Amino acid sequence: MTGDMITVSIVICTRNRAASLGGTLTSLMAQQTGHGWEALLVDNASTDNTAEVIRAAAESDPHLRYLSVTRIGLGAARDAAWRQARGRIIAFTDDDCYLEPDYIDRLVEAWADYPDAGVIGGRIRLHDPDDAAITIDERNLAEVYPARAFLKAGALHGANLTFRREVLEATGGFDPELGAGTPFPCEDIDAVAATVWAGYPARFDPRFQVAHHHGRKACDVPRIMEGYDRGRGAYFMKYILRTDSRAAYMSAWRDSLRHSYGRDGFQARQRELSYALRWLKSRREYAAMAVVAVAALVMIAATWLKRKLP
Repeated sequence: MTGDMITVSIVICTRNRAASLGGTLTSLMAQQTGHGWEALLVDNASTDNTAEVIRAAAESDPHLRYLSVTRIGLGAARDAAWRQARGRIIAFTDDDCYLEPDYIDRLVEAWADYPDAGVIGGRIRLHDPDDAAITIDERNLAEVYPARAFLKAGALHGANLTFRREVLEATGGFDPELGAGTPFPCEDIDAVAATVWAGYPARFDPRFQVAHHHGRKACDVPRIMEGYDRGRGAYFMKYILRTDSRAAYMSAWRDSLRHSYGRDGFQARQRELSYALRWLKSRREYAAMAVVAVAALVMIAATWLKRKLP
């Protein structure tokens, strides 16, 4: 199979999930398509027998490729993987997702309909109805997100996210400092926003689907939401530092603070601000840290006073 025969490259990164990879691998090997494709299965520094499981699957299906990335973090793993991929469309999903048998055909169909898009997210349905309805996107209607505009966190999800290869090349791909395995779980929305601010519209299309078998229950939701707060803080700050997106993200962050109610809402904003500062510190943006700290205090005080005054 030569590189010019590959239309779609599917990237799945995993760490210490050897015991539960079976369903995902089975869904890959069940793809029914005439398009050339490959799947890059990325072992992200696992300490169990993940490598053996992936290699065994790859021996039984020539579409599957094993890749090892030792730097821990989903952003780092995804960024390394797409650079090794051969497809003109690069699709990312998770190691607990099951692709529909027509996934590749529907994905190619969507990209043919939206040649101007830089990124297209697909539908993510809940596999187990006993799991919490979180990290899914069950919309049935297509949606467009315009270029060079604010993009809310969660607009598109990393569990079913696809890019044109040349767009990843233009934007630099995924930030290896972000993603699961780092303090800032936001590598997916960051990559989408980088695409949007490079001048490409983003789209959601429900035709290509995965089922997310994440196993999280209601008791896990607060912890997951706290992680989202941390990632959102880093994401907002990254785009506030950019001169082209600064005004849009400052305005959006101010509005989110203004409309935060109750103890939970205020604590969420506190986590965002805390991890925005932590992200700045990790980048040694000390001058920006001082500005953000003062701005955060002013925003909090102004919002508090507004609620107290008649």
